[in-house]
Amino acid sequence: MTSYVDPGEPPAVQHILDIEEGLDRLMGDQQLYVQMLRRFRQDYQHVTGLVRQALAQGDTERAQRHIHSLKGASGMIGAQELHHLAIAAEHGFHSAGLELQASLALVETALAGLLRVLDVYLQDTVNGPGAISQARAPATPETRALLARLAMLLDEGNGDAIDVLEQSATLLASCLGVAKFQEVASAAHQYDFEGALAALQPALAG
Repeated sequence: MTSYVDPGEPPAVQHILDIEEGLDRLMGDQQLYVQMLRRFRQDYQHVTGLVRQALAQGDTERAQRHIHSLKGASGMIGAQELHHLAIAAEHGFHSAGLELQASLALVETALAGLLRVLDVYLQDTVNGPGAISQARAPATPETRALLARLAMLLDEGNGDAIDVLEQSATLLASCLGVAKFQEVASAAHQYDFEGALAALQPALAG
């Protein structure tokens, strides 16, 4: 197991980023994995602040959506500690307020540790010539057929959709864009096939 740890953390929480697991989800595609780590760094660095802001405004639903999204994205990149803490925080929405605040504090600490790890890991990483663009590539008959098959499997609630996402990760990330691919894949890996299909719909209409 290849793990990346923050040496400043106590031994009990050293396991922060399982690179091997993250790469396995993408069939070993390191360029795509690095793109997803960068995107995670960009999209989720302030997420706990957004959660607290939503809670302060009484918008529990929006706060829960932020945590749900963090849960899926962290699991997708192999950040298992943060992933499990986000699960606990999501459950905290159904319990007493103090328990939720305690869960959010743990998420905040774990996220800060993960961001430090990502900064070190990505510091000297340079995308090669074949790196995937953040923009969507033009649709081709091949990608349209692949998207249609993926949509059908998601609509059926068929677990084979996860295999399609993993086996065709590079092609799908190229045609959807990394951010959208990450959204679809994260939902699918949480077995939220309905959410994954909803995220995929704009690409099907394009």
